[in-house]
Amino acid sequence: MTAPLPAVLVHQPGVLATEEIVARLTEHARQAQGALAPETERALRKASAAFSSWAGAEGVAALPASPEALAAYVDALSGLGRRPASIRQAVWAVATLHRAAALPDPSKAEVVRLALKRMSRTLGTRQRQAAPLGKADVNQIFNKAGMSLRECRDVALLLTMRDMLARRSEVVALEVADLRFAGDGGGTVLIKRSKTDQAGAGAVCWLRPRTVGELRRWLDAAGITKGPIFRRVGRPGIVGATALADGEVPRILKRLVEQAGLDPAAISGHSLRVGMAQDLVANGADLPAVMQAGRWRSPTMPARYAERLLAERGAVARLQE
Repeated sequence: MTAPLPAVLVHQPGVLATEEIVARLTEHARQAQGALAPETERALRKASAAFSSWAGAEGVAALPASPEALAAYVDALSGLGRRPASIRQAVWAVATLHRAAALPDPSKAEVVRLALKRMSRTLGTRQRQAAPLGKADVNQIFNKAGMSLRECRDVALLLTMRDMLARRSEVVALEVADLRFAGDGGGTVLIKRSKTDQAGAGAVCWLRPRTVGELRRWLDAAGITKGPIFRRVGRPGIVGATALADGEVPRILKRLVEQAGLDPAAISGHSLRVGMAQDLVANGADLPAVMQAGRWRSPTMPARYAERLLAERGAVARLQE
């Protein structure tokens, strides 16, 4: 990992930082180097620090935590109206740290299981979905975009993400060496590693001619011949040497959406992924094809993204016809 887990926890209130616990966490962090995705590491640190701070304020131990304390934390987060997925991630972080420290996992206790069921009944399990950016939206954004160097980059990023059904971490990791241009004006791009491919088997995605054209325009204008494709553009038009941070992607999309006269409120780094999944289903693609295009291991998310379209093509709809 990029930094040892003890740095997150041992100085937090509510943590019983015995030498043995610190030694276990330090050894686990050493062994785990390179085993977790950067996003997973960040999520673990953030959720762990939040639980530790809560435990300190409540006067209970965070590590080791009692099942009763973890159950109370679930209830507290539920009372704040946190999303169910966020609460389950908090429980996962606490469980992960206890396993790393070779301590009993409090999340396995019945009192915690009941707290999670109580949370589900209170808040529901349906997650809020990012607003989709579909074909019509993308065309409107494309037509309204300006000609500055930054906008040139932003349009290339927009079209690349759509063609790839890319997660934000996947698109910012792309390098020039990952591109291959075809004779018909299209091309391919290699995703070397992704959220569902931590081993780095890789996946190749098709890029349409319009996308390749905008990529070429950006690379030529920015003078990029190797290294990261999508980089920070400073003032006055100075292109950085390193890749964009993935946290910049939602801000870029919101800016493009607002400039096109659309509502940016619910736009996120997943909006192009959602929109393309819906467009594929609307064009007749079945769920296995959409799963392959978006590198989903389970049909749950693409089915959720396209649930209204799938309902229109379901058994009841066919009976009505």
